[in-house]
Amino acid sequence: MPLLYSHLSTSFVTVSCRSSSSSLLSNRPSRYAVLGAGFAGLSVAWHLLHSSKELDVCVDIYDEVGIGGGASGVAGGLLHPYSPKVKLLWRGAECWKESLNLLNVAEGALFKLVNRGKQDSLPNGESSIVKRRGILRPAVSLKNMDLMIGNAENCLTTCRIESIHKDAAQSLVPDISVPLNLAFYMPEALNINSQLYLEALYLACENLAEEMSKLGIARKELCLHKKSVESLLELAGEYNAVIICLGARAAFLPELSGRLPFADMQRKDYPKHSPSILSDTWLSVKGARNIHIGSTWEWKSTNYSRDVSMEEASKAMEVLLPKASAVYPPIKDWTITGAMAGLRAMPPLTADGSLPILGCIDNLIGGGNNGRGKYWLFTGLGARGLLFHGWLGKLMAQAVLSCDEGLIPSELTSWKYKMQQQEAKYPMPVLRSFLNVD
Repeated sequence: MPLLYSHLSTSFVTVSCRSSSSSLLSNRPSRYAVLGAGFAGLSVAWHLLHSSKELDVCVDIYDEVGIGGGASGVAGGLLHPYSPKVKLLWRGAECWKESLNLLNVAEGALFKLVNRGKQDSLPNGESSIVKRRGILRPAVSLKNMDLMIGNAENCLTTCRIESIHKDAAQSLVPDISVPLNLAFYMPEALNINSQLYLEALYLACENLAEEMSKLGIARKELCLHKKSVESLLELAGEYNAVIICLGARAAFLPELSGRLPFADMQRKDYPKHSPSILSDTWLSVKGARNIHIGSTWEWKSTNYSRDVSMEEASKAMEVLLPKASAVYPPIKDWTITGAMAGLRAMPPLTADGSLPILGCIDNLIGGGNNGRGKYWLFTGLGARGLLFHGWLGKLMAQAVLSCDEGLIPSELTSWKYKMQQQEAKYPMPVLRSFLNVD
């Protein structure tokens, strides 16, 4: 999701300080503001509460819409650690493991509600958050077929990739198009209901704060504020640290504007136990008669609301439906029931792919804060928020609590140093849009 680079003469250093130790000597709890209640924000909130152990901590989450109000809440939810060429992504093993851990945390909170009688029992004992049906990717081009076959052989044992032929693919998804008689099946890959997952993860954060406080381990507080923060300086005197997890919306803060390197009839029911589909357009199965189809592309828009105009919905339909019907022809006979969109923060492409943007940004904010580790940025998750958010949220929380930026992989903080040499301007962010079809 490219935005504008601006030339800065400010020099950057890795933040490492002792400020957190002084808070241990005070009766005042350490206070942290998390801006954004999507994948990044809730992961950071959970890990701040969990990793602070005996430290008294207050976490305030700010999001003007609420839980999952941005692009995270409308994400397709296909969770796996592989690139379009089925190659293991940068730090894919760690990210996959931590994403599963957070998913288990969220499911645990949901099952706790059921056990307390506060929610109806779940059918077949399954969580409504996740469908464990796997994901299927048909090969559609001869160009990279040999490379993809080789990549598939180097998959994780915890998220296998099986190379299967047309008959096997169509036994999983009847009527699917497999033009090259080859498809890649990931049986352990997951289809997440992103909005429900985020709501359950916030519930888990509430439960953790309450339980740790009751046990007397430490005083933990969590609060969600449905309000926007127009400027970081609004929070300057209130918090030990402010962690910006706003995705593409981070670029709308005046302190960061132009400074971030962002690169946006009758029909058949879908078979109940069939996997979701990955191709140029993804098909995320939500039910026998409900499929979300979508993609990510450059769209010159600064509208981060999930609501779209009729004009934008028509344009999305023209782009998405032909691609979706190429791999699943029956979708042509389905009826479009709505369209939603999310503005995604897409960082520049590197040798390791498009990597998130993290780090302490005191030097970008007025006054510099003398390297105290006051302001932190966690954005640029792009189309892989579900995969990246668990592990990177954990690292970000640890870096904030210890005031040590060195805990974050250097690949994710190097953008600050590269900014000084960048003078080229980039187009506006992409708008990730998808259609809901029944």
